[in-house]
Amino acid sequence: MGLYKFIPLLVLMLSATVVSAQVAQNQPMVRISEIEIVPEFLAEYNAILKEEAAASVKKEPGVVAIFPMYIKEQPNQIRIVEIYADSAAYQSHLKTPHFQHYKTTTLKMVKALKLIDMNAIDSQTMPEIFKKLK
Repeated sequence: MGLYKFIPLLVLMLSATVVSAQVAQNQPMVRISEIEIVPEFLAEYNAILKEEAAASVKKEPGVVAIFPMYIKEQPNQIRIVEIYADSAAYQSHLKTPHFQHYKTTTLKMVKALKLIDMNAIDSQTMPEIFKKLK
């Protein structure tokens, strides 16, 4: 009988999770990709990444930004800031020919990959950052 007293709490927790997932679908999706490249493939990888990032931003309305960079003292340590209009835009991005080309051709070049989903602390200011770039 003691277990049954936790059912209302469990229902409440599940409801909050569903509501928060629904709200998150309409929110921008921000991710940082941490990628370690096998050093002998670095130049080739960078060329493919540059092409893919440019195509994504140019061709996909839901891709707000794909900003690749590397650690100054460790050029094979790539970081990419990715911003999508929402999670649906990200899912759509994964299916594009240019992303599929990037993913399949660089598979042997990637030594390690870590994808970190982020939440903005001040999402109202984010659009102002991009206005300054124009």
